[in-house]
Amino acid sequence: MNDSSWGAPPQAGHTGYWGPTEHGPVQGAAPAGPAYDAHQAQQTRPMPIVPDLPAFGGDQDEDRRTARPGGPLFRDETFRDDTFRDETPSAPRAAVPQNPEPMHHAPQPAPAPQKKSAGRDLGAAIGVGVGLGAVIVASLFVVKAVFVGVVAVAVVVGLWELTRRLDERKGIKAPLVPLAVGGAGMVVAGYVRGAEGAWVAMALTALAVLVWRMTEPPEGYLKDVTAGVFAAFYVPFLATFVAMMLTADDGPQRVITFLMLTVVSDTGAYAIGWRFGRHKLAPRISPGKTREGLLGAVTFAMAAGALCMEFLIDDGTWWQGLLLGLAVAASATLGDLGESMIKRDLGIKDMGTLLPGHGGIMDRLDSLLPTAPVVWLLMVVFVGSG
Repeated sequence: MNDSSWGAPPQAGHTGYWGPTEHGPVQGAAPAGPAYDAHQAQQTRPMPIVPDLPAFGGDQDEDRRTARPGGPLFRDETFRDDTFRDETPSAPRAAVPQNPEPMHHAPQPAPAPQKKSAGRDLGAAIGVGVGLGAVIVASLFVVKAVFVGVVAVAVVVGLWELTRRLDERKGIKAPLVPLAVGGAGMVVAGYVRGAEGAWVAMALTALAVLVWRMTEPPEGYLKDVTAGVFAAFYVPFLATFVAMMLTADDGPQRVITFLMLTVVSDTGAYAIGWRFGRHKLAPRISPGKTREGLLGAVTFAMAAGALCMEFLIDDGTWWQGLLLGLAVAASATLGDLGESMIKRDLGIKDMGTLLPGHGGIMDRLDSLLPTAPVVWLLMVVFVGSG
């Protein structure tokens, strides 16, 4: 059949209907609705000839590959829409699935650099530190025995924190009663009888720990008494050297020098490490400590040592202060690392919560305890024990 018969009425006896479709004339059923009117068929306008187009509803990727070039003059969708705009009634077209190219996320702005944090409440830490300093200074220069009592109280509280943490985290039950009594007696014995009294008190405390633990079942005896002897040496015995410094004529000045150098060392390590720290000192033990911080501790402590030995200690000289400061920086750092090892083994951050902004008493004694015998010994070597 040629194109001239597209709009003609059907022949006699022919029940079909030829109508325009997207791909040419197709025979189909008579339109639904009222009976077919031949007069209306005569008014049907013939379908114009249009160029072949890719079939709609087929492979969309193939259609896109064979489509005309895009741009203002050749837009595929516009061409298709305009082809039958005036020739056929508008009908909804089947939705064409779209396969858009994956959109690349817009580049996100880099997060603003966060300021370093001290990790503690600095206001509370400073307030507590000033309060403790005032108590120490007042007790030192009023009555020496009062300062010995302050040291003994700090020792007992430190032992309580340590033994409690050992029990909570490891199930080690170091006996606290003989440790507390023997520790306080050790400090007093060191002040009254010197090094000899301190060693005797240490031996008696260890013996008391062994005997006291015998009152309980034998399971865990070895680890409990070992932890008890360790605690007796670590806390009260090392603290005894502070009391022994106090027995000299310039004892308060020696204690002030000891405390000042340790605090300055810690402050220098923190300040320089916080600002310039790049290289880790002991990442497996204390990730926050850096080599730059250690250099800051040495520098600050040596400068403070020179000033203290020159102006506070009788017969002291500045070069002795340099050596003293160097030794204090080393011992304070090792003491801090030593307690970090203990806390890492126990899986805790602080030994206690007694001091806001500081943690517990043991968290403040960590660098002081191992530094005490170092300062006491160098003071005896440099200026004597008197």
